Amino acid sequence: MRIDKYLWCIRIFKTRSLATTACKKGHVKIDGNNLKPSKEVFGGELLVIRKNQINYQIKVLNLPESRVGAKLVDQYRKDVTPKEEFEKTALLKFAKDYYRKKGTGRPTKKDRRDIDNYQEDTTEDL
Repeated sequence: MRIDKYLWCIRIFKTRSLATTACKKGHVKIDGNNLKPSKEVFGGELLVIRKNQINYQIKVLNLPESRVGAKLVDQYRKDVTPKEEFEKTALLKFAKDYYRKKGTGRPTKKDRRDIDNYQEDTTEDL
């Protein structure tokens, strides 16, 4: 079965075209190698899928005939994602909230100066 079809069948992606796009962008890997959407997937392989800033690790148990219901997904895959991946996103969320709340208005004069200093530092490195 094609990798994009498999990811769609086990409900990782809502549509097959989203699964195809993720493969083309390099968000789906086996053994650290990027995959084309047409790559054949077999049982027993470990997939690493980057979605929503989380690297999900999924082991292929079996191949479904077609898209399966949400209750039956666990027959075809096993999620072996380490808990540290989910903790990283929680820390990232807290870091963003600490600095500036969403919708608090325009950047202040200090924020603008910090942005200008950052841009000057990055251009000096080049």
